[in-house]
Amino acid sequence: MEEKTIDLRPVNRIVSEYGNDKDSNLIAVLQQTQDKYGYLPKQALKEVSRLMDVPLTRIFGIVTFYSQFTFTPRGKHAIKICSGTACHVKGAEDVKQVVKEQLNVVEGETTADYQFTLETVACIGTCFLAPVMMVDEKYFGKLTTDTVAGIVDKYSGEKT
Repeated sequence: MEEKTIDLRPVNRIVSEYGNDKDSNLIAVLQQTQDKYGYLPKQALKEVSRLMDVPLTRIFGIVTFYSQFTFTPRGKHAIKICSGTACHVKGAEDVKQVVKEQLNVVEGETTADYQFTLETVACIGTCFLAPVMMVDEKYFGKLTTDTVAGIVDKYSGEKT
């Protein structure tokens, strides 16, 4: 499948802001590029490679090494459900199943309308709230199969 043509002017602005010091700024440039597009389009990576004079293979090595980077478009909202021991014991799997059914996605996927991306994470670090999930940067704890649907509904009803 061929990628649609994207506007590369934002990449040029980002690189010019950080300069072309490839050793200290490459990851920051990639982070800002992903923030701009919501993912890392291959065309943008090629442009970063050209502008910073960094081999594309090095860029792909970095992007595939760090889990923060993605090659696929992500949703407006990231839902992260904890699968740590405390959350697992207290019903995280049931909570996750409700979210999967409500959004009609599997783990790691983005909804067709690009509103949500569903992820499972090893630990969110709030075991006292188990089971817990995050929507973007907000924590929701002591979840049940009854309460989680309402939380997702609140984000579904937002105006963009």
